Amino acid sequence: MFNVAPTPSKKVPDRVPVKTLIASNKRARHDYAIDDVLEAGVVLTGTEVKALRAGRASLIDAYVAVDRGEAWLEAAHIAEYAQGTWTNHAPRRKRKLLLHRFEIDRLDQRIREKGYTIVPLSLYFLDGRVKVEIGVGRGKKEWDKRQALRERQDNLEAQRSMRYRELG
Repeated sequence: MFNVAPTPSKKVPDRVPVKTLIASNKRARHDYAIDDVLEAGVVLTGTEVKALRAGRASLIDAYVAVDRGEAWLEAAHIAEYAQGTWTNHAPRRKRKLLLHRFEIDRLDQRIREKGYTIVPLSLYFLDGRVKVEIGVGRGKKEWDKRQALRERQDNLEAQRSMRYRELG
């Protein structure tokens, strides 16, 4: 009776996901040579999410451990929520990471190799959900760190000289 055009089955996303940084672990990239990077969800309580919205988190000394087929974020500090009551959380509790089984198995296999560890690189909101970027890396020696700093400083000096050459 009515000629109605069929609606397309696939929707085109209207917007780009919004990524809001909460905390980053700059020291991790300095201390480790990161080989592989993954994004994982984090299981949190309500007061933890509210504290994260206030930007009260630290990833210093945090690491990821695989225990009985589950990945856990350990030693990450999320400060207690100021308006929280008896329902407040422990600041340094273990937090479960949400990963696929094959990702957990791959991480477990990598950390069993000598010298590899899993460190959180950043903690952020992605469309209202808390995500953590984790990296699998091998610890750097002291001379590696000095060499990386020297290379970064040389690059900065080269950029400065190029900028002055363009202006002059």
